[in-house]
Amino acid sequence: MGIVAGLDSSSESTRIVVCDTDTGAVIKQGYAPHPVGGSGDVDPQAWLMSLGEAAEGGLLEGVQAIGVSAQQHGLLALDAGGVLVRPALVGNDKRAQSAAADLTEALGGRTAWAQAVGAVPTASQPVAKLRWLTRNEPDAAHRVAELMQPHDWLVWQLLGRPVRRTTDRGTASSSGYWSAANGSWRPDLVQLALGHQVRLPEVIGPAEAAGHTPEGLLISAGTGETMAAAFGLGVGVGDAVISLGASGSVFSVHHEALADPTGTILSYADATGMHLPVVHTLNAVRALRGTAELLGTDLEGLSALAMKSTPGSYGLVLLPYLEGERTPHLPHTAGTLTGLRRESMKPEHLARAAFEGMLCGLADALDVLRGRGVQVRRVFLLGPAADLQAVRAIAPAVLGAQVVVVQPADYAALGAARQAAWALGVSHGTHSPHEPPRWPAAASQVFEPGEDLPVGQSVRQQYVAVREQIHPGAFEPGASDQEAAGHGAAGGYEVGAYEAGGYETGGYDGG
Repeated sequence: MGIVAGLDSSSESTRIVVCDTDTGAVIKQGYAPHPVGGSGDVDPQAWLMSLGEAAEGGLLEGVQAIGVSAQQHGLLALDAGGVLVRPALVGNDKRAQSAAADLTEALGGRTAWAQAVGAVPTASQPVAKLRWLTRNEPDAAHRVAELMQPHDWLVWQLLGRPVRRTTDRGTASSSGYWSAANGSWRPDLVQLALGHQVRLPEVIGPAEAAGHTPEGLLISAGTGETMAAAFGLGVGVGDAVISLGASGSVFSVHHEALADPTGTILSYADATGMHLPVVHTLNAVRALRGTAELLGTDLEGLSALAMKSTPGSYGLVLLPYLEGERTPHLPHTAGTLTGLRRESMKPEHLARAAFEGMLCGLADALDVLRGRGVQVRRVFLLGPAADLQAVRAIAPAVLGAQVVVVQPADYAALGAARQAAWALGVSHGTHSPHEPPRWPAAASQVFEPGEDLPVGQSVRQQYVAVREQIHPGAFEPGASDQEAAGHGAAGGYEVGAYEAGGYETGGYDGG
């Protein structure tokens, strides 16, 4: 049928892949970094400049359709004339933490937000940024007449700034004022945050076209980076994806939105019409890096040390809550190392305890999804740490599932390209709007729990016993609110792993 392009505008760079519409084969690629900024304020024109650089040399010649993936949680506030009232506020901006806490309380707590939009406000979300803007830049806030996120704005620019503004379910669901369960905007929450109503983009379907450029090039709906990466990986029901960045995230494709009264599960929408429940941890590879520094080595050296130990680390258990923790909700706690005995006080046992602690923490997050009926038959591990021998050896048995480690690729850009091929096929009458094109699965290595499963589950039991001893009832309903109230916090977290980096190489921030 032809060729299509997918572009991913992450927080750091633009990556473009040009693919065959029928096979998904990558024909050519482009890359350009974004200018380095020193604050949370970003001129979005820099994204367009990066896009232009990435497309140099005739990269897009012959392309019939483009899909756009972009960093999530950015806020572009425009006036009535479509002009930005200030630079864009991007996802990893932490200034809105207190604003997020205020909003949480203003609606009636975490449960009220989880029921309203499937997520409790965090500093990263646009809804919290709106409250911050109202507090800190009231003149600019008063002029806001329209809201977009980075993906929406880039699509609008590519189309020549038409009257029609669009977004997709995935990007809308990460705003904090759109309900994945109901499939509708919550303008009352915009009012709560900003103080007045504004124009919001039209939410279009996964296979719909946002429009055509003045040159006739089809632009598909586009989506957020997480959703595009899931689509590029080809994950479906029964698959979970675990990121291994400094912090971690676990997400899966599910048939319905999950309203979680504790706010632990973020109920997003995916890029296919399904749902994408996400659970974050604040500690993943940062626990490995901290242990490696303590032992005077690097991650490869830590992995080699861990392989000299045995399952259970001679009784050492590390609760890796070095930055507090989000799952379970323990924002003001610290990490814990238990089981110290003379025979366990060796570098290799501490190294293995770090890997087991990190993976058990992610298994806790995975079990939050399992506990809500999400099927998990296999787990995709993403990020540079997935290549470590200790991760590959320990993960299948601890996670209790087949583990898939994919080869590095621009998965968000590939997902955007696949979406472009879908919309193009629908427009030509060669594809169903209900069935995306079948592209080959990502190249990968597969690791089975095998005979090690009982041993891995014993490691989990040892970890859970320590966690319950140190933090009893941490996963019980209401425990998170009590802990937060005891410290005067309402849940203003920073950006999680999948928000902070990107999917350029199947990784995230890398830790």
